[in-house]
Parts: sequence; C-alpha cells; structure tokens
Amino acid sequence: MYKKLEQRLFRLVRDRSTDLLRGGGVGLEKESLRVSSSGGISQAAHPLNLGSPLCHSYITTDYSEALTEFITPPFADRKQPLAFLRDAQKFVYDHLDNELLWATSMPCVVEGGERIPLARYGTSNAGTMKTVYRRGLGHRYGRVMQVIAGVHFNYSLPERFWPLFQEQEGDQRDLQRFITESYFGMLRNLQRFGWLIPYLFGASPAVCKSFLGGRATNLKSFDKYTYYYPYATSLRMGDIGYQNSKEQGTGIKACYDCLDAYVETLGRATETACPIYRMIGVKVEGRYEQLNANILQIENEYYSTVRPKQIPDGLEKPILALQRRGVRYVELRSLDVNAFDPLGIDEQQIYFLEAFMLFCQLLDSPSINVFEQREIDRNEGASAHRGRDPELFLQRNGREIRLRDWALEICESMQAVCEILDQGTGARTYSRALEQLSERARYPELTPSARMLAEMRENGESFFEFAQRISHDHQNYFLKQQLSAERQRAFTEEAERSWEQQRVIESADKISFDQFLADYFSQQ
Repeated sequence: MYKKLEQRLFRLVRDRSTDLLRGGGVGLEKESLRVSSSGGISQAAHPLNLGSPLCHSYITTDYSEALTEFITPPFADRKQPLAFLRDAQKFVYDHLDNELLWATSMPCVVEGGERIPLARYGTSNAGTMKTVYRRGLGHRYGRVMQVIAGVHFNYSLPERFWPLFQEQEGDQRDLQRFITESYFGMLRNLQRFGWLIPYLFGASPAVCKSFLGGRATNLKSFDKYTYYYPYATSLRMGDIGYQNSKEQGTGIKACYDCLDAYVETLGRATETACPIYRMIGVKVEGRYEQLNANILQIENEYYSTVRPKQIPDGLEKPILALQRRGVRYVELRSLDVNAFDPLGIDEQQIYFLEAFMLFCQLLDSPSINVFEQREIDRNEGASAHRGRDPELFLQRNGREIRLRDWALEICESMQAVCEILDQGTGARTYSRALEQLSERARYPELTPSARMLAEMRENGESFFEFAQRISHDHQNYFLKQQLSAERQRAFTEEAERSWEQQRVIESADKISFDQFLADYFSQQ
C-alpha cells in the first residue's frame, strides 16, 4: 500500500531534491459565531468598522450576518497564518460591542431558524446573489445547520517542486494538467484517510438540546440541556451536520477520478432540476427564495470534506476557473474549531496537517469505485460518531481494521515525510508533532473530544456552560493582545478599501437581477 510513497521519497532523496517539498503555501479560514454575552446568536449587523463583507479580503461573513469568517493569505512560514489569524480576531474584538466570538463549532441558545439573520452584502447584483443563495440553503437544509462553524486548511506544494516531480514520474502531459491531476490524487487519498481528522481533532462530541429544536434523536442525554454520544469525536461531521443528502432524491456525489469527471458531475448537479426544491419556488411574490430549483444552486453548495480550488476571476464560476487554470490549492474542510486554543487551531495541528496532506500527495491514489466510496462514507460517519470506541472497526478494501491500528499505521508511514520536512530547520518540529498526536491513537482520552466531555463532567457543566466559559476565556486572551501599528493600519485600510469597492460595484450595475443571474449561469 505504501510502496509508491517509498519509491517517490527515494527518488527525491537520490536527486537531493527533498528541499523542494518544503515551503508550500499554507492558509487558514476560520468561522466564529458572534453571540451576545448570554450566548444567544447576535441579531446585530456585521460591524461597519470591520469593512464590507462583500469585498473584504480577510474578514467577512459566511451564512449568517452573525457568522464571522476569517481568511488568511497563504504563507510559506508556518507561524505566519496563525499570527495573521490571531491579529484578525483581535481586530474584530476591538470593534465588538459586548459580544463574544463563540469558541466551539456547535452553536448554543438556538431559538429556531427564524432567529438566525441571513448575511447581507449590499444592493449590488453580486451581493444580492450571495444573500439569495443563503436564503435557498436555509430552505433546503434549515438555517440552524448553516451556523455550525469550522476551520479550513488550505495547502499547495511549492511551484518549484512540480517540474522535477513530473520528470521523475515520466509524465509527458502539459505541466498544469499534470499538477491538477496530481492534486486530484491527493484529494482521493484525503477522502480515504479523512476519518483520521475528526478522530484526532474533532471537538464537538456534544450539542445543546436547543440545536435540535425538539426533533427526535438517538443522541444520549448528557444532562438536562445537552445531547452527546459517549464516544463521539465530531457531531459536526456526523448526521446532524450539513449534508447534501438530507432528503431522498437530492443526494449527489462528485467524482474525483480526474478534473473532467469532477467538473462534469458538479456541473450536471447545478443544471438538473430537483422536484423537491421546485416546491419551494424560485421567485415567489417578487422575491427570490433560491437561485434556482436545481440539485445544487451553485457548485459551492456541494458539501465535501475536501475541495480542489482555483481563484475565480471576478464572477467566474468555480468549475470554469478549474477548467481554465487547473487546481491551485487543496482545501481541507473537516476540522472542528479547536476549543482549547483561542485561535481555533494550534501550531501542532499546522505541522501535522501539512505532513498529512503531503503524505496523501505522494502515496499511490487509484480511482475510487462505488464500493470504496461506501467504505469512505461509513468510515467518516463511524469516526465522527464512535471514533473513541475501543471496539470500533473501520472498513478497508472489504475487510475490517481497528481504527486505532489503522491510525497508528498511517502515523508510522508519515514519519519519513516528517523527517524530510524537518531537514534544514534545525529542529524536529514535524516529527515531534506527529509523535505527540499519534499518542491520541493509543490513548483516546487525549483527544479534544474526550477532554471536552471530561471537563464538562468534572465541572458539572452543560455543553453551553462549557462553551460559554471557554468563549469568555478566549475573549480575555484577545483583549490582552496588542496589534502592531503596521497590522492595525493594514486592517483599517482594508476595511476602507472594501467599502469603496462595494460602492464601485453597486454603482456599476446596469442590468436587472434577473438578467444578472441569466448571464452568470450562461457562462461557458
């Protein structure tokens, strides 16, 4: 299984080119729900001093006006994404009025979907499209599901790596096509081994009962206000999280065999009408309730633990950007917010995730057939719901394997990758992170999900009380931070620039929203 990895690493060592693996781009995206001091979802607008959510490069909103999203640029220095994320959250805290950034993925004090305000992006056609898209998500999946927060890890290998790697592989294709298809190999392996992420980093083993709004569930009662599963790692990644298959007849599975297959399957879903969504209506009494009644309104509606990414040019469709310029980076989307770190992700995670994604890149990656896809789906759900169960077995090639044994096998196989990444750094940063995190496979009580439940039991806390306490601790951390004059100026200028750009976009609109949508969806 790991022979291809060994061969590829041997060739890089033989050619004295292991340095080409170091210094790729790492960027982070973190969502945080703005809440009142009592924990309820904020009803206040995104603060004006933070800039335009439509145009700001680093501080915006996701589904809700209350769901703040932080986006870092990609960095070659692994400490810089964390420093940028810290400073962005500090800047936001400096402009909040008696509000908190919620410290966990799962929200609390949920008073029904109608109390979750949709994100607003101004009066332009582009801004209206973003709001209508979110209104459609609310109709399709429920608004409550949309305010679950997560962290995305974005990774690209150094550009200088690819020509040599292509030569070593004996590949004669166009370089960009080779890069793109190589990234799809990484994407397939990230799905095969993706169950490891919620096991190691899942931090949502419990949820407020208000989240379910009185619906029937097989979750267990932790206390009067909290549901949980005894061995859960990430309920966010489980059945109660956001999925595209909530209702019969609306499911979709993108094909990751190659770029063309991925584009074809997603494109078909955005063009195929769905009877259930037709019942919602599109333009009802003069107001758009969704962008269309297709299986997916747009490509971004497709939920996956990983995505191939290319930066769109303006309002270019994401699948057209991929077709025209290939994959630029890979987005890993299965990380819970780390409740035990004010930033939502820590340095140890950064080093492990880079090594893990590089491991998935260099490993052999055959196509995923229908039987393996079922195993992948089952393993992901099992890890999310029962990951810490010592009797949990996963499926691999039609056979059972204990989660603990498979996790240790992967960590052992990652050691060579970590040693290469450590070369030239004068430290064992990657190897040490791997060693420490692999202990979680041996001792499940070290996982964030186990620690969370243990603290709740020790303190006699509900999930809400735990999350509120941690959120206040994080607030105190950020209030004590000091922004450099340079970073303060950069965020302030970006806020001003974003508002000016929004004004330009709004004044440039010359067509109706109906025509705008027709033009957008007619892109070829």
